[in-house]
Amino acid sequence: MMLEWPPVEFPVIQFRPSDLKRGTNGWRRLCKRVREACETFGCFEVVYEKISAKVREETLELMKELTEVPVERKQKNISPLPYYGWVGPCNQVSLLYEGFGLGDASNYDSVKTFAQLMWPDDYERGLFAHTDKPVSTIICDDQDSGLEIEAWSNERLKAVNHRVMMSGDKDRFSIVTFAIEDTIIKAPKELIDEQHPQLYKDFDFMGFFLFAFSNPAKHIDSGEQLQAFASLPPPISD
Repeated sequence: MMLEWPPVEFPVIQFRPSDLKRGTNGWRRLCKRVREACETFGCFEVVYEKISAKVREETLELMKELTEVPVERKQKNISPLPYYGWVGPCNQVSLLYEGFGLGDASNYDSVKTFAQLMWPDDYERGLFAHTDKPVSTIICDDQDSGLEIEAWSNERLKAVNHRVMMSGDKDRFSIVTFAIEDTIIKAPKELIDEQHPQLYKDFDFMGFFLFAFSNPAKHIDSGEQLQAFASLPPPISD
């Protein structure tokens, strides 16, 4: 007998420009909804009118163009860091998986260099038609970034376990975001008190990222890697 799980309805939160003004009543209401969604579900869907359907469509079209770039060009996008640079089909993920890791995507020169590698003859077509658009929607987040949120919030917010299930012949495109290098993960003092002692030491995100893909971490469950890397001993009671 096959078990059928009821569908989960994730919170949908609209980010209105007027609610993004810090200190306003709308901003406080928005913060409350975001916090409650993160505490309860660990994720939520954002509706933001400034990112138009046209921008999303153009972004996904460009991602499709990337998959059609010859493999010899894709292989020029290399990096010593895990999942930075081009990641082709492999047994560890899926024979149908392909990833393009771009370091510091908010930096013009970084994007320009990447575009020149992919489209050496006419990179301007692939670059300038899209780089001036504020694409900030997270379509699909990554597990390590979720664990980073657990540490930052002193475990007030939870990282939700997730995986991608695909069937049929449709392609799926995701934009994944990582913290940039030299980002220090530190729980704010407002989230630390006697009832909620600090659980994790301050740490550099890239250090944790490299640990998560290291040999010592291979046999550690992904949900326990943060504890292995940065957990603090429990406080000693008097």
